Amino acid sequence: MFIPFGRSSASCDGITRRHALKIGASGLLAGLSLPRLFQWEATAATDTPARAKACIFLFLEGGPSTIDMWDLKPEAPVEIRGPYKPIKTNVTGTLIGEHLPCCARLADKYTILRSHSHNDNGHTTGYHYVMTGYRADFADGTNSRKPNNVLYPSIGSVVAREKGPRGALPPYMNLPHPMTAGGAGFYGAAYAPFVIESDPLQPDFEVKDLRLVEGVSEKRQDRRRRLLRGVEGLEPAASGKAGTMSAYYERAHNLITSPAARKAFDIKSEPEKLREAYGHTTLGQCALLARRLVEAGCRFVGVDHTGWDTHFTCFPSLEKNLIPSVDMAFSALVTDLHQRGLLDSTLVVMMGEMGRTPRVNAQAGRDHWSQAQSVLFAGGGIKPGLVLGATDKNQTAPTADPVSVEDILHTIFRQMGIDPTKTYYTPLGRPVPIVNGGRVIPGLT
Repeated sequence: MFIPFGRSSASCDGITRRHALKIGASGLLAGLSLPRLFQWEATAATDTPARAKACIFLFLEGGPSTIDMWDLKPEAPVEIRGPYKPIKTNVTGTLIGEHLPCCARLADKYTILRSHSHNDNGHTTGYHYVMTGYRADFADGTNSRKPNNVLYPSIGSVVAREKGPRGALPPYMNLPHPMTAGGAGFYGAAYAPFVIESDPLQPDFEVKDLRLVEGVSEKRQDRRRRLLRGVEGLEPAASGKAGTMSAYYERAHNLITSPAARKAFDIKSEPEKLREAYGHTTLGQCALLARRLVEAGCRFVGVDHTGWDTHFTCFPSLEKNLIPSVDMAFSALVTDLHQRGLLDSTLVVMMGEMGRTPRVNAQAGRDHWSQAQSVLFAGGGIKPGLVLGATDKNQTAPTADPVSVEDILHTIFRQMGIDPTKTYYTPLGRPVPIVNGGRVIPGLT
């Protein structure tokens, strides 16, 4: 099974992950296979000069409380500012939350955008908006909270189509499960993600799609391949669709048996000291594996990290689990890429579908708040060490010039050498630009 469905857990809007995935990506089609993926990849655009060759997209699903992390308001009333204090970073004048000490030591390597804002406070619809740059359509034509993403391709699918493969690995990958609204839309199954639906934190971690068919030895597999070649050789011209498909089956087999692919997924070969630096958490080990994947040639790695929908008693989980996992994973990833000479060519983006309310609620949590969120950028040609944009005294909204979802996607595509104004047509002839407007974020590049 090439693109398995994810867990069936539900967010607070009542949409289960399984339901969202079923209605959320036409790329997750029955029968999708490695050969079919490679067949369609062959139509991808030729590489063009770009600042970033790859992008690692860390998605904090549920909505991170950025008022407690990257945009603290220490002068606000306690019901706004919460219990955390700001700390200094290695960039003069830049302050972040006290539970981010690792990130504080390398603030000169990334930039904080504090003025991201949109008006979709739904988990599933907000996730769809961030991943595609388009507002969610609805399956029954009403605002029923059931977005129908059979049309719009996700950011990773755009990258896969425009840039194509770079080495043995597929160009677009998700981990540790499929990203909601992360499918290919009308682009078709070829541009859907290769999903690693297992947690690299677990001792028995492996990528099941890289195993040969159970019960079939390599010797028998090789005989099958030779038999297939013999049958194809009987045809007067192994060309056209049949001939083309044989080439993709060959490539699929090469991936399954590729030493380079197996090496990329072998996270256990990393030194224990480095794995500790990333953190023995799902986010930390996914970030480390993402680095290995882009190092091996993957173009876009989407990491979905759940648990950020903190409506109730949020502060214990934020300070003990959620924020420390981000602090270690993000700082280690940026440092590791830098030390390997990969940061300049790898764009790292970390965000959620929304932020959290400025005011702490009666249950000692924070609710949905898409009007103000901080987003982090590193590498890939962006200017580091900056704080762009600002919010008002209570982090209610940007003080001026908010940055939209379209602006973020527009910027990512530009950095990767993709023309955001390019338009594709659906099977019914409807024009759909890669990005529905937007601009390069001022001051970021």
